[in-house]
Amino acid sequence: MKSAAYAERVSRVLAAGRDVWGSRLLAAPNGPTFEAASRLLPPLLYAAGHGGRRLTASGVYYLPFTLPISVGGARGFGLHVADGSQIIVRRVGGPALTISVRGERFGSCVRQLETPSLAEGWLPILDTGYRDAREESFVGRVGRSLASYVHVTGPEVRLVTSRGETLRGNDIYALFLHDGARLRRIDASAYNAARASVVAYWNQSLAGSASFVVPEPRVNAAERALEVQELAMTWRYSVGNVYEELSYAEALDVAQVMTGYGYGRVARQILRFTLRQLPVRFTNWRAGERLVAGAQYYRLTRDAAYVDEETPGLRTVVDRLARELGASETGLLPRERYSSDIPDEINSLQGQTLVWQGLRAMADVWSSTGRPSLAARSRAIAARLERGLRRAVTLSERRLPDGSLFVPAALLDDGAPFRQLTASRAGSYWNLVVPYALASGFFRPHGAQAAGLLRYLLRHGGRLAGLVRAGAFRLSASGSGTDQVYGTNVARFLADNDEADQLVLSLYGTLADALTPGTYVAGEAASVAPVHGEHYRTMYLPPNNDGAAVFLEELRLTLVHETRQGLELAFATPRAWLEPGKSIVVHNAPTSFGPLNYSIVREGNTVHIEVAPMSSPTLRLRLRLPRGERIASIQPRLPFNARTGTIDLSALHGPIDLAVSISGAY
Repeated sequence: MKSAAYAERVSRVLAAGRDVWGSRLLAAPNGPTFEAASRLLPPLLYAAGHGGRRLTASGVYYLPFTLPISVGGARGFGLHVADGSQIIVRRVGGPALTISVRGERFGSCVRQLETPSLAEGWLPILDTGYRDAREESFVGRVGRSLASYVHVTGPEVRLVTSRGETLRGNDIYALFLHDGARLRRIDASAYNAARASVVAYWNQSLAGSASFVVPEPRVNAAERALEVQELAMTWRYSVGNVYEELSYAEALDVAQVMTGYGYGRVARQILRFTLRQLPVRFTNWRAGERLVAGAQYYRLTRDAAYVDEETPGLRTVVDRLARELGASETGLLPRERYSSDIPDEINSLQGQTLVWQGLRAMADVWSSTGRPSLAARSRAIAARLERGLRRAVTLSERRLPDGSLFVPAALLDDGAPFRQLTASRAGSYWNLVVPYALASGFFRPHGAQAAGLLRYLLRHGGRLAGLVRAGAFRLSASGSGTDQVYGTNVARFLADNDEADQLVLSLYGTLADALTPGTYVAGEAASVAPVHGEHYRTMYLPPNNDGAAVFLEELRLTLVHETRQGLELAFATPRAWLEPGKSIVVHNAPTSFGPLNYSIVREGNTVHIEVAPMSSPTLRLRLRLPRGERIASIQPRLPFNARTGTIDLSALHGPIDLAVSISGAY
C-alpha cells in the first residue's frame, strides 16, 4: 500500500509546471538511469477498459501471443494474462482457460506474485511465479489451428476451460486449442518440441533486421520484445479489445518505426492498408501522415516498385489537397475535426503542417524516381500552404513572460495559452497532437520558435519524468496520467533540436514507467497514482502498438539521427554506455544513405570507433562520455568539438577506423 505522504508528494510534483522528477534525473552526475526512473512511480499491472471496468477477470493486463499467418492458418491471438490466471482465445470475453493452485486463482494475491517475465528476456513465452507454484505459457500451432501451451507446477494445480473441461495434478503440461476451446494433457516432450519451434520462429523473424546493441541488457531485451509485439499487431491499435482497429495516424507512426528497423514488408502492409482506407476516412492530418510515412518508406528501402504501385493513389491525394487549397481564402486547407474524441472543426496546426511535410517529402521521392512534373506540383502546393501557415501561426502564436512560445492547435481561433496543460481536457489534447507539428520540421530545428515551443512543453506541465502527460480522466478521478503513445513525435522533435539529455530521459522514462516491467506492454494511457492505494498502477486498453513503437523510436534516435544534410551517430546515448569495458554496435540500420554499420568500443582510456563506408554528405559521431572526461586526441587527426564530444567524419572515405584517447579518466 502507498502512504498518504507518497500521495501528497505526487500531488506536489503534478501541480508543478516543470518536470520536477525529470529535472531530478537530469541532475544526476551521468544523467538519467533506468534504476533512478523506476523508483519514481509504482509499476504497471492493471488494465482498464471503457468506464474504468476491468479488462480481464483479475484486472491484470494480458500479452497478445500469436504465430503470424506466414506460418499457416488464420490470424489469431491467445491473450495470456500476465498474472498467470487465464488464457483467453482471441478477444476479451471469449473462451478461456482458468488456472488455479490450492483452490485459489493463480496470482490472486498480487503481493505473492513475482514480476512476470519473458523467456530469455524477450521471447513471447510468459513465465510467472506465484507462492510455491510456477507457470510458463506461449502460443504455437497444431496443424492450422493456433494453440496455447501451458506448463504449471505446484500444489493442487487445476486447469478449467469455460466449457468445463478440467485437468488436475501437481505438474501439468497442457494444450489449449483455440478452435473449439478444447483442452488436453500432453507430455513434456511434445511441450518442449512446440516451445523449441516457437523460439526458432521468432529468432528467424528478427534475424536480418536492424539491431542496436547497447551495454544494457534490459534495453536490448525490451528492443527485441517490442519488435515481436509489432510483428504480431502490425496495423492494429490494440488486440483483443474494442481498440482492435485502425487508428490511422498511430498506425503510420508504427510503419515508420518498422521501416527504421528493417521490417519493410510489415511497413508496406500498413501503408497499403491505410491508402485503401484514406478515401473514406480523409482528413488533412491523415493525408499528410500518409505522405510522410510513404516517403520515409521509400527513402529507407529504395523500393521503386512501391512508388509505381502507390503513385496513382497518392496523386489522387495531392489532387484533392490542391483543389481544397485553391478554393481557400486564408491560404489554409479546410477546417477539420480536432481529433476523433473532439468534434470541434478547426484550422488544424498538426494536420496542415503534416501535409506541408508530406508534400515536400513525396516531391523528393517523385523527383528521384523520374516524375518531375508531379514533384514540381507537390512542391508548389507545399509552398503555397507554407505561406498561409506562416501567416496563420504569426497571428495565432503567443510569447509568454517566461520566454516560452504557445501556438494553438486551432489556428486563427484566438486560442489562449494553457497555464497548466493537463488541468483541462483541451490542454491535454494539445499536448498529444501538437507534437506532430513539432516533428514536421515546420518550426525550424534550433530556431527561436522551436526553442520557445520546447520551453513551453517543459514549463507548463507537458512532461513527467520524460513522459507525455495527459488528463487520463478514464483512469483516475484526479485526471492525472501519462500518454506515452504520443511520445514518438516528441522524441523526433527532441532529436531534431539536439536535446540529447531530454531524449535519454524519455528513453528511460518509457522503459521504467510507460511499459510493464519484464514484459514491456503499454496502454494508451497510464495512471500516475496507484489503483485504490495499492502498489500498482493501471493503464487503458493495453496492449498498444504505438506505445510499443515509442521506445523503439527513442532507442534508434539515440544512436542514429537523420537530417537533410546527413547522419548523426550516437548523438544522444546515455553517458554510462561509454564507461570502460562497454560497447555499442549498430548493424544493418536502414538510412536514406544506405545501410548503416558502426561500433564504439571502450577499452580503458581508449575508444575504438569503426564505421562502414557511407555515402552520407555529412557524417558526425558524438562520444557522450561520463562526466569529467573529455577527448584528448584522435588518430587519425580529425576536427572535433571538445565541449560536446562531436567528431566530424565527413572528410573520410571508405571504412573508418579511429582510436580516441580519453583524459580525466573514469
